[in-house]
Amino acid sequence: MIVRTLEECENSERRVVSATWESTRMLLKDDKMGYSFHITTIYEGTETHIWYQNHLESVYCISGEGEVETLADGKIYSIKPGTLYNLNEHDEHLLRATKEMKLACVFNPPLNGKEVHDENGVYPLEADTVEA
Repeated sequence: MIVRTLEECENSERRVVSATWESTRMLLKDDKMGYSFHITTIYEGTETHIWYQNHLESVYCISGEGEVETLADGKIYSIKPGTLYNLNEHDEHLLRATKEMKLACVFNPPLNGKEVHDENGVYPLEADTVEA
C-alpha cells in the first residue's frame, strides 16, 4: 500500500514549479500504478499552452475558475469546481485561470516526476534527466 499526504509531497522533490503553474506529483511511474496522480495549481491570470502528444490526461477542478480552449476547433469550456475534462485525443489547448485553480490530474502513461512543458507545450515521454 502507498500512503502519502499532500503536505509531505509538497515539501519534497515531487513539487515542480513553473511560471504559470505548480504541480505536486503524488504518484509517479516508479510507484508502478500504471498512471500518475497530481495536484496542480494554475496561477490566477495566467494562460498555459499545453499539448500532451505523449500522454492522456483527466483533470478535475477542486477549486477556482477558468477555462480550457481546444485549439483545433476554438471551443472554450468553462472550468469551475466539479468540472472534469479529459484530453482523450492529445488535444492541443490553452488553459486559463481567472481565479487560482486547484486541479486533480491523472496521466497515462505515468510521469517520472521532473517533467515541464517544452516550447510546444509537450511533456517528454521519459524525463528522468529533465531538471525542473
